Amino acid sequence: MRSGNAMELSAILLVLLHLSMNVVDEGHAVNPSCECIRFTSTYGKERGTFSSPDYPRPYPPHLSCVLYTFIAAPHEIVEIIFTDFDIYKDPIDCARGDYLKVYWEVQGPGPPGAVNERSAWARELCGGRPDAPPALYSPGQALVLEFHSGPRRSNATGFVGTYSFIDKRLFDTDGVQIPGTECDYQFSRSGSRPQHGRLYSPRYPSIYPNNVRCTYHFHARPKERVKVVFEEISLQKGDLSCLRRADIIKVFDGRDSNAPAIAMLCNELTGYEVLSTGPALLLQFTANSATPGQGFAATFHFQPPPDSTAADSDRLLKLSFGKAFESLGPEVSATTSSCHQEFNSDTTKHGTLTSPHYPTPYPPNTHCHYEFFGRGKERIRLIFLDFFLYKTADGTLDCTNTDSLQAFINVDGRLEKVQTFCGIDLPKPIMSNGPKLMLEFRGTQSSRYVRGFKIAYSFVENFGISSGRQLKEFPCAFVYNSTENRNGTFASPNSPGPYPRDTECTYFFHGGETEKVHLHFTNFDVEGVLPCEAVSASDYVEFSNYMTEDNRYGRYCGQMKEFHVESERNFFKVTFRSNDRLDGAGFKAIYQFLEATDEYQAPSVQDKASCSLYKISNLQNILAISLLQYLLYH
Repeated sequence: MRSGNAMELSAILLVLLHLSMNVVDEGHAVNPSCECIRFTSTYGKERGTFSSPDYPRPYPPHLSCVLYTFIAAPHEIVEIIFTDFDIYKDPIDCARGDYLKVYWEVQGPGPPGAVNERSAWARELCGGRPDAPPALYSPGQALVLEFHSGPRRSNATGFVGTYSFIDKRLFDTDGVQIPGTECDYQFSRSGSRPQHGRLYSPRYPSIYPNNVRCTYHFHARPKERVKVVFEEISLQKGDLSCLRRADIIKVFDGRDSNAPAIAMLCNELTGYEVLSTGPALLLQFTANSATPGQGFAATFHFQPPPDSTAADSDRLLKLSFGKAFESLGPEVSATTSSCHQEFNSDTTKHGTLTSPHYPTPYPPNTHCHYEFFGRGKERIRLIFLDFFLYKTADGTLDCTNTDSLQAFINVDGRLEKVQTFCGIDLPKPIMSNGPKLMLEFRGTQSSRYVRGFKIAYSFVENFGISSGRQLKEFPCAFVYNSTENRNGTFASPNSPGPYPRDTECTYFFHGGETEKVHLHFTNFDVEGVLPCEAVSASDYVEFSNYMTEDNRYGRYCGQMKEFHVESERNFFKVTFRSNDRLDGAGFKAIYQFLEATDEYQAPSVQDKASCSLYKISNLQNILAISLLQYLLYH
């Protein structure tokens, strides 16, 4: 039985400390004169509370050591949530000021929670509320906090938090662990095995260990698919390229790592979904960083073969879009049968769709939905062939209260509108951020002049990038060798349309031993503001002479005029990365392999002039056609 007191002073807490540097590294020591406070119960409540001395008044200086020891039952873990956090932070390092150290891997003899000579702190916390983690979880049944304040008196108020004890069996992976492995699992759709379940990184929701590699093998029945939804991924903060991360999740569309890569996931994500092309899927989690994160929580589902009958339309939508479909509300759900169409890549990889009665006017009060379901690394790409919708003549520039076509993608597990089209301007191509996309057409007015729309759709794996040779070991990577082409062009995904969200593409340039790479960017519009960091939610393009980081080049984002970039060796890497926020038109560039001693020769003035005349001529034709449409329309 636990004590009924939520907070009690320990009668005795053994703290063994050997100051010999042969036993304990500097910074891992615990003061033997610690005041010890022990928590073993929440006193019948869902959560208990704890706080720093004198909270909410500023804590006193010269607090040598206060230990907060939380002990759960053997089948439980400890959860700590700070509701306020204010500990003086030295400008250089937490250890030079006040700090709160976290211990949770207590080794050696003694009761649970005993900090001994082999104890090493796992985290060191100081600063304000943004510096505190959202929550702390112990890997085992014990967690210890050590609070220390130095001689400096400050107005910092300390901390207050809540704690609870959680059944760790809630975070068991529903697969069969492979004998002799630390974290390799098999998930099979056979016998009595469930059709769906959950999987976690090691020790989740606590941080995963260093230097670990886990594999999750999924084997469905023939003709079935494997769907995995990552509800939460928390590896490292920031927006670095996954190629530069030591902690990464790779998803392969088959039984082993020789299969094509569907996804490379890193940093922090929510609601990310993958769907296999066949009955096998491999998920590989590798963690080699010195600062491990919380890991990931995901669900898996063995999906039956696609059924595209009209009677099962809503069922298929709910199965594929999940809560995202339900978020659209009953109005949309109830009307999908009126002119609802589904396009599945199992049936065809490309085709066309049109508004009702095209090319004659669509009926008033038309409400249609067009769903696209891809698989593997496929993205849906839409190219508009004709577009002519009714629009009121009140001079409004937006698409409010008029006939429109809207595009939705899956963002953080919900459907999010990314584009709205109306009027007579032909939209540029659009591309999904994953294997699903939905269009919603509302034609409330109509007239005898409107034609509606005609769209060419395709399920593509090359992200709309037509140059270079695609590498199957990455979701989106292309290689350019000087032995194949001395020069050429490359562009962002879906060019000339806006690039898709949540996308990372890498371009590798390999020259001969005595060659270098010259890049001439003719168009550049990548959403963001300098210095193109995560704090401003910026997309970016970056360059490197190596596979790893290269400090010679900064990040590029925003709208830029023509510019040039040149490598310092015969290898050059270009990385494009977009987040789930906004998007831009992307970039177009010319590449050229030169001898290391050669200078780049820009195009002649005459070439530029002829190019400009061609663009002006095209623009005049477009304006003339638009004017004719406008006159007919009115």
